[in-house]
Amino acid sequence: MNAQAEQVASVTDIVKLVLCPLVIIAGVVAFYHFSDLLLLYRVLGLVVIVSMAIGMCFTTAKGRAVWQFMHEAKLEVRRVVWPTRDETVRTTLLVFAMVFIVGLILWLLDMFLFWAIQLLMSQGIQ
Repeated sequence: MNAQAEQVASVTDIVKLVLCPLVIIAGVVAFYHFSDLLLLYRVLGLVVIVSMAIGMCFTTAKGRAVWQFMHEAKLEVRRVVWPTRDETVRTTLLVFAMVFIVGLILWLLDMFLFWAIQLLMSQGIQ
């Protein structure tokens, strides 16, 4: 009997997951269909419809799993040891310095290759 209840729940979940994009598509169609209304009302209506569709998706088993994952990710972000302001500034300046040095090296290489090609082309013309 439990397997039958799970199967019914999964069928309703599938129906909800299929209806969610259809509701969003209907909202977008309604947004353009009612173009004679004020833009604010159309945008608010679209936001309400998309919110309802997302809410409907979160009532499914997969939606609850996604919600649980987002909650756990939020808790994990709190545990992260963020760098201090001094470390961030030092790292940023180091990145700028390295980009400048690599750019300078590539510019010099480009100038040398340009000079070498001009030298080879001028010898080939004579």
